[in-house]
Amino acid sequence: QVQLEESGGGSVQAGGSLRLSCTQSVRTYCTYNIGWHRQAPGKDREFVSGIDSDGSTYYADSAKGRFTISQDNTENTVHLQMNRLKPEDTAMYYCSADVVAGDPLWCPMRARYWGQGTQVTVSS
Repeated sequence: QVQLEESGGGSVQAGGSLRLSCTQSVRTYCTYNIGWHRQAPGKDREFVSGIDSDGSTYYADSAKGRFTISQDNTENTVHLQMNRLKPEDTAMYYCSADVVAGDPLWCPMRARYWGQGTQVTVSS
């Protein structure tokens, strides 16, 4: 129903910055909360940041003060600006879309859709 595409990952030195983007490729009548999650090899996937449909933002403690999530409604894109990156930020970063509102005929409430992920590598 909704297609997500992440971009902006790469390799940087500690202290550097990256800007990740999550683009919703298919428009729907559903309302979504967008989130960023990351998973390092052998580790559980963890929440990094999220933005609700009303603009409210949320950050994991590890991201507070360094990461900023924002939305561009015109481009149907959510960005995650990551500054002062640390080696422990190294992971595959995934974008998620949670259905939170809309006509039940078209919008499966609480369904979660995932992008394919983009790799972030931070070297010391």
